[in-house]
Amino acid sequence: MFCTFFNGDEVTNYEEAARSDTKRFGRYFHNMLNHGVNLAPSQFEAAFMSLAHGEDEISQTIEACRKSLKAL
Repeated sequence: MFCTFFNGDEVTNYEEAARSDTKRFGRYFHNMLNHGVNLAPSQFEAAFMSLAHGEDEISQTIEACRKSLKAL
């Protein structure tokens, strides 16, 4: 389980999370979707990996993340 926040500081509670850049997360979300990775549409929801995700899927997700972050 993981979550991505666009924030200049570490996020450890709701108040810190609420100060995150939700517009940037939205652009990240759509970039990831364009690269075939379907994340939860809100940065306040968790993402999950499971045993159904093998090395290929994880590698594809990492590459999509690199491209999406670079596009921001």
